[in-house]
Amino acid sequence: METIEKSVEVLNDLIEINNDRVAGFEHASKELEGHDADLKAVFQNFSSESRRYVQELTAAVSRIGGEAETGTSGSGTIHRAWLDVKATFSGHDRKSILEECERGEDAIKKAYKSALTDDNGLSAGLQTLIAQQQAGIINGHDKIKYLRDSQS
Repeated sequence: METIEKSVEVLNDLIEINNDRVAGFEHASKELEGHDADLKAVFQNFSSESRRYVQELTAAVSRIGGEAETGTSGSGTIHRAWLDVKATFSGHDRKSILEECERGEDAIKKAYKSALTDDNGLSAGLQTLIAQQQAGIINGHDKIKYLRDSQS
């Protein structure tokens, strides 16, 4: 029973941080200017990716008999508030928004790495699901980092 409870806790943490990621990228899109359509498309893609991850994680929680989270984490709220502050001071500067998005991507990468530690006791199937999602998260982080680094 303890293993199931721990698995549900780990999956719910990933659900919350993916919900944070969706909200963060949607918020970042609103901070962009009209000439940043390329970034808006990237942010929409990452939001869609995390929505899909939430659906997969929610289904996994249900399969093992748990109840899935539906909200965001407290730290995600703080992350979005920091984005507001940073945008205010930066005048919606593209590089600053990308820097903040990278900080959010660092947080979700850390969450996935933590989820895959041996002490979580996840089944092989859950480990595979999380590892597949982690690969997408790492790719997203690297894309944001590349875009940030390419700003003058």
